Amino acid sequence: MKTNKALLSTFVVILISGILIFGIAGDNKEKLLREGTPMYFPTAVDFAGEPAPLQISDVRERLDRELLINANLDATTVLIIRRANRAFPIIEPILQKYGVPDDFKYLAVIESGLVNATSPSGAKGVWQFMPDTAKEKGMEVNELVDERYHLEKSTEAACKYLLTAKEKFGSWTLAAASYNGGMTGVGKKIDEQKVSNYYDLGLTEETSRYVFRILALKEIMKNPAVYGFSIYESDLYSRIPSKKIEVDSTISDLANFAKIQGINYKILKIHNPWLRDKKLLNPFKKKYEIEIPLSGY
Repeated sequence: MKTNKALLSTFVVILISGILIFGIAGDNKEKLLREGTPMYFPTAVDFAGEPAPLQISDVRERLDRELLINANLDATTVLIIRRANRAFPIIEPILQKYGVPDDFKYLAVIESGLVNATSPSGAKGVWQFMPDTAKEKGMEVNELVDERYHLEKSTEAACKYLLTAKEKFGSWTLAAASYNGGMTGVGKKIDEQKVSNYYDLGLTEETSRYVFRILALKEIMKNPAVYGFSIYESDLYSRIPSKKIEVDSTISDLANFAKIQGINYKILKIHNPWLRDKKLLNPFKKKYEIEIPLSGY
C-alpha cells in the first residue's frame, strides 16, 4: 500500500512538473529542458566584459561548436576542472596584480589544459611560450633552467604580453586572439579587412576558433552542472602546502639536495618543473627559489 502511495506521489510530481514546463513560453522552455545536458546554450557570454554578439549567426554557431565539443569531452574537461582548483589560485592574483582581467586564466586552460605541455612547434609550459619570446619577457631558458615551466614567472610574462597587445588593439578580445595569431598577424588582418572587432574578422582556422574555445571553457568551468558535469569538491586537486628555499650557489646533485630536504628527487621535480637537469649550476650566484612541499608525499 505504501509503495502504491509513493508511486502515485511520484507520478503527481512528474505530471505537475510537466505541466509547469510546458506552460513556459518558447525559448525559456527549451533552455530549461536543456539545462544539465551538453546541449545547453547560454543566452549571453562575454570575454573580459566585452560581449560576444550572439545575434550574429556565424558567431552563435562558432560558440555552439566549441561548447558541444568541450561539453562532450567528458574526461578531458573534468580533469581540467580538477586541475584548475590547484592552478587558478596561483594565476588569479598575478593577473590581478598586473591589471589583466581574470578571464585570461581560461586562455591558459585552452593553451595547455593547465599542464606543462610541449607543442609540436616547441612552445612549452602552461602558457605555451616559444624560447625566444620567453627570453624577451625575462624568463631564463637553457638546458638546466627553463622558466616556461615556472607557473608564477610564465604567468607574469603572459601578463606583459597581454598588456602590450591590449594597448595596441584597444580590446581584450583582440589581445587574446593575438596570443594565438600574433600581434603582427592580427594587425595585418585588421588593416586588410578594415574592421577592428574580433567577431568581424576573417582569420585562420585556429585563431578564428581561439576566443570561442576560451568562451566555451569559461562557461563550462563556471557552470559545470548546467552542462551535465557532476563535480564534487572532494575530487578537485588541491594545492599542497609548501615552503620556498632560496639558493644562490651551485647544487651539484639535486637528488641529494632533495634527500636533505626530507623529500625525494621525483617530488622535487614535480614541484619545481623548471629545473630541467639533475644539477643546478650557478656560477654567477643568481638567486633561485626552490619549492619544498610540506605534505602530500
